[in-house]
Amino acid sequence: MSDYLVKAYAFNGTVRLYAASTTVLVDEARRIHDTFPAATAALGRTLTAAAIMGAMYKGDQTISIRIDGGGPLGGIVVTADAYGNVRGYVGHPHVHGSTNDGKLAVGFVVGNNGFIHVTKNLNIQNIFTSSAELQTGEIAEDFAYYFLMSEQIPAAVGLGILVETDNAVRSAGGFILQAMPGAKPETIDKIEANIKAMRPVSDLIDAGFTPEMIVREITKGDHEIVERLELHYHCDCDRERFAAGIASLGAKELEEMIDEGKPIETVCHFCSKKYEFSVDDLKSFLPVASTLKS
Repeated sequence: MSDYLVKAYAFNGTVRLYAASTTVLVDEARRIHDTFPAATAALGRTLTAAAIMGAMYKGDQTISIRIDGGGPLGGIVVTADAYGNVRGYVGHPHVHGSTNDGKLAVGFVVGNNGFIHVTKNLNIQNIFTSSAELQTGEIAEDFAYYFLMSEQIPAAVGLGILVETDNAVRSAGGFILQAMPGAKPETIDKIEANIKAMRPVSDLIDAGFTPEMIVREITKGDHEIVERLELHYHCDCDRERFAAGIASLGAKELEEMIDEGKPIETVCHFCSKKYEFSVDDLKSFLPVASTLKS
């Protein structure tokens, strides 16, 4: 089954709710980066949250999320757009840890001595970055705190990843619920009770629940689904973009690379695709490099 999310309004339009299934894209990220289980869970939770948050925007607007809690994982970077495309990586993919009850120790590998930063490129004059302190490193709680502190939106966030013994992703998904102006206290109480009674979202998806069914679990049917969006792990890197990056180093550094007489290889952090540039390629970048940086 392909990954997708749904957007719904609930309780007379006073609550906005997104639910997503992301098993395929999280496993693709795991395969690309060869992440160990705890690292897979941390990256997968962030990818899922980013995919949902990207769907909150429109057109060519994008978001970038950076999490660095000081843990052995070394940080998480994820980007997403409004078309359901998401990509990301972690600093140290070969990191793992588990708790005494056998659960993946996501909070430990991420750490909680740091911040979550969300940068929004709304394709207007400025790019906006907002931040919030990490609370647990478990990702879901940290995003809920981010929405409250940085965007003044009360939110409930559920994110979950189940990993097989062979490190493959068994199930992945999540939800983000936001209380809109006019939401009544009794509505919030009802939502909290419904979420508390739910099984973990990764267990629901593992049991065959669709995003629509997760929405129903939270609202008990008091909702209207207004949008469905396919989700994909997708990287838009290309050779031209890396060439521009090399040229931006400036003529002096480029000439030093040419003098070494060896081709150089660049690797995309997001998809691990490699691009090789010959000495002749480097020479061709010199005119542009001279205008960008002396």
